[in-house]
Amino acid sequence: MSLLRCEDLCMHYDSINAVCHVEFTVDEGDYLCVVGENGSGKSTLMKGLLGLLPPSHGRVSFWGLKQNEIGYLPQQTQVQKDFPASVYEVVLSGCRSRRGLRPFYTKKEHSRADEMLALLNITDLKRRSYRELSGGQQQRVLLARALCATEKLLLLDEPAAGLDPTATAELYQIIKDLNENRNVTVIMVSHDIKNAVEYGTKILHMATHVQFFGTTKDYIKTEAYARMIGGGKCV
Repeated sequence: MSLLRCEDLCMHYDSINAVCHVEFTVDEGDYLCVVGENGSGKSTLMKGLLGLLPPSHGRVSFWGLKQNEIGYLPQQTQVQKDFPASVYEVVLSGCRSRRGLRPFYTKKEHSRADEMLALLNITDLKRRSYRELSGGQQQRVLLARALCATEKLLLLDEPAAGLDPTATAELYQIIKDLNENRNVTVIMVSHDIKNAVEYGTKILHMATHVQFFGTTKDYIKTEAYARMIGGGKCV
């Protein structure tokens, strides 16, 4: 069953045609990796899926899912890394889109936050200050926060950026387990082409337009993949 579809989607960012006539469909259970060079429109596309930037043409359609039910893990800025809040406060804030205009979180939302802390194996960090954590711990906290917002779809923008190899491997394994064992659909922007083809079931290769969309198995046979890994022709 399809969760979302982009149809002839065009988007402008700072007066630049950042996304041009993009079409693809994401089905339940997909692990879609969005790859491409810098400036290829990957992050702009993410903003379009989240409704943060309006299309100049075309549309994004959802089935059985609202835009505010998407879990989003953005690239971290230094300001975010130094955010003065407890781990629990950060995770619980992922329920904000569900809370609407209510002034307080419900017991169910608090339970959801505790469940995600346990799922990401960070319950012991619950009362710690977020800004005192390591980079890998912070990403787990932000992933738990994103999961508080959704049970269906995660959007991840360079989730392993700045992490050491051990933390990177652990994070990718967590995301894989969420996809395979909890049926969470994943859309991930990544410069890490090696891990994109190792973990992703589908690839969307962007160059403002779509250079490739399909299975990972088919993608690794393409010229686009060969260019990304700096090799010669694929056969």
